[in-house]
Amino acid sequence: MIEDIGLWAPLAGAIGLVCALIMYLTVTKQSPGTDKMKAIGEEIHLGAMTFLKAEYTKLSVFVLVVAGILFFVFNNQETPLGWQTAVSFVTGAICSALAGFIGMKAATKGNVRTAAAAKDKGSGGALLVAFNSGAVMGLAVASLGLVGLGLIYWAFGENLETVSVVSGFSMGASSIALF
Repeated sequence: MIEDIGLWAPLAGAIGLVCALIMYLTVTKQSPGTDKMKAIGEEIHLGAMTFLKAEYTKLSVFVLVVAGILFFVFNNQETPLGWQTAVSFVTGAICSALAGFIGMKAATKGNVRTAAAAKDKGSGGALLVAFNSGAVMGLAVASLGLVGLGLIYWAFGENLETVSVVSGFSMGASSIALF
């Protein structure tokens, strides 16, 4: 069973992403409220997405520089793992950035709908919308982690060196949180 982790982990991650999509669609089907609430919610959403675009543009330079450093540093070791570690780092950064994008989209769409649900359905309705929009981010993070790590395990195989390569993925995923 463990030898199939390179297949099972991405499959489990894909199932999680489908669940996240279903939850996101459930949230977006909720009423966004009054015209004023819609307008404010849309401005918040556009501002947040503009911020992410600017942040990810700068982050891409950082990710490429660090990937280059990892490539050269780990190629000078006894076991040449430079390109695998660099690829894993970039993969981790992409998975993390994608999770951030999905989370921001779900949060900004969910916030106005949570407010509208509170107004129309009370705290119980608002809690349900808020829970679902927050769960989108949680599922996206876990699912993309499974997909990314599973693909790395599948691509680079089961050996002691893979542990070092997986560290590159973890570092890439964590580096996005620095900004």
